[in-house]
Amino acid sequence: MIKLKIIQKVTKAVIETTHGKIVLNLFPDIAPETVRNFIKLAKSGFYDGTLFHRVIPGFMIQGGDPNSKQPDKRKWGIGGPGYTIKAEFNPRSHLRGVVSMARAMDPDSAGSQFFIVTTDSTFLDRQYTAFGEVIEGMGIADKIVNLQKDENDCPFEEAKMLRISIE
Repeated sequence: MIKLKIIQKVTKAVIETTHGKIVLNLFPDIAPETVRNFIKLAKSGFYDGTLFHRVIPGFMIQGGDPNSKQPDKRKWGIGGPGYTIKAEFNPRSHLRGVVSMARAMDPDSAGSQFFIVTTDSTFLDRQYTAFGEVIEGMGIADKIVNLQKDENDCPFEEAKMLRISIE
């Protein structure tokens, strides 16, 4: 009997920030539409110039809002690509380094915003779509999460995504 080994191509995303580089492995096997959407937005330059606009030490950093390219902080956190995608809840636990989609109360309200978990946050499991994990640059995420911030969790110092490339 011949055994065939199935080789799955791993898709990587490289987030170049003003603080350094964060490299992700994406999970198309458990969140195919979310990964497809993220790749489409990244390749189109959608994320270029957006900020990690929300930082909560002991929890996560959040970015991907096109409104964060503008100075009016009151609109940060509510922007998106003009459409939403369906949730793809999966068994991947929200442990340190996991990348997941941000959303409003409606589970199917995610669009472009995502977050990187900096501390194990299993209370999010099966309520948010985990679609990747940091494989390099977790120290950069730690640096960003610890930036001084205002009362709305917006860092005073910009943590800008210069670009996201897909490999």
